[in-house]
Amino acid sequence: MTYRDLTEIMEERVLKMAHTTIMRWVHEYSPELDKGTRPHLKKTGDSWRVDETYVKIKGRWNYLYRAVDKEGCA
Repeated sequence: MTYRDLTEIMEERVLKMAHTTIMRWVHEYSPELDKGTRPHLKKTGDSWRVDETYVKIKGRWNYLYRAVDKEGCA
């Protein structure tokens, strides 16, 4: 999703702003969000495997991907 897509969604909710405003928010608040969430993340291995399968969802066929490390953590 692009910043321009987000501005269109905001306009549907009567919030008019430039896409650059959202970009500035991302640059400003991302480091704080990263600091707050990083301690809660699980440790994962360095090597990953990706499994791909084809599943039917609501009558349409879709690819489903899942990445797993050596210990089975997704």
